[in-house]
Amino acid sequence: MTSAVNHFTYGLLTPVLAYVMSCIGSMLGLRLTAQAHASRGGARVRWLLGAAVSIGGTGIWVMHFIAMMGFQVDGTQIKYDVWLTAGSAIVAIVVVGTGLLLVSYGRGRLPSLLGGGLLTGLGVASMHYLGMYAMNMSAHVSYDRLLVGASVGIAVVAATVALWFTLRVKKTVWITAASLVMGAAVAGMHYTGMYAMHVTVHPEPAEVGGADALDFLVPLMTVISLITLTMLLMVILSPSEEEEREDAELVAKLQLRRRATQQQQELLYNGSAPRSAQAPRRR
Repeated sequence: MTSAVNHFTYGLLTPVLAYVMSCIGSMLGLRLTAQAHASRGGARVRWLLGAAVSIGGTGIWVMHFIAMMGFQVDGTQIKYDVWLTAGSAIVAIVVVGTGLLLVSYGRGRLPSLLGGGLLTGLGVASMHYLGMYAMNMSAHVSYDRLLVGASVGIAVVAATVALWFTLRVKKTVWITAASLVMGAAVAGMHYTGMYAMHVTVHPEPAEVGGADALDFLVPLMTVISLITLTMLLMVILSPSEEEEREDAELVAKLQLRRRATQQQQELLYNGSAPRSAQAPRRR
């Protein structure tokens, strides 16, 4: 029996909320990478790791499973393998972090950008299909290979564009615009992959093992979202690259003024010194 697959059980609520979370994660990730490019050493790595959690964790993984909340199949329960689901979150964060490190330390050269985009895109697609494989239901699941290939292609292109944005986008208005594009690309990849799935429910449904989505998905998504909000506060309280440049220019001007003042004081002191302290004249 062919099941009725519903991707929008709650209407537009889940896709819109998923898109918003993807945009928020992408926006914060771009802001963190801009902060990383203005930093050096260990601070730079820490900002990039934060960006990986923001883009990979919130922008991709949380978006994926919020969208999955609206996915139902008539005739069977859907439960999740806890370890595979948690592993998909780790995959998303690790591959995004690796791509960011490659591009950042590759100084934006084309090979590092393309390599990082390919690695990150394949990793994001792996996360997506690992998350779908983590679903347990009394049904047979198959995939349309053409749509699967299209979803992987979208993931690679989206990842490459996202990494390019991390190198070029610095101002808030462009970060916001770029995050909207990234959110649309991630959502497009997700729903393309979902439409590649064909589900046939077993004639005699069996008991489904695993955990309900509300039992662990919601708490896990809440934890990742709280981490994202914490990093957002850190970014808000940290000076931007432009502010740091302005501070450096101000410090340089103050140092020049201090030196000029010292030179004037020395000239005045030498000019007002008593004749006895000056070198004797020749007769």
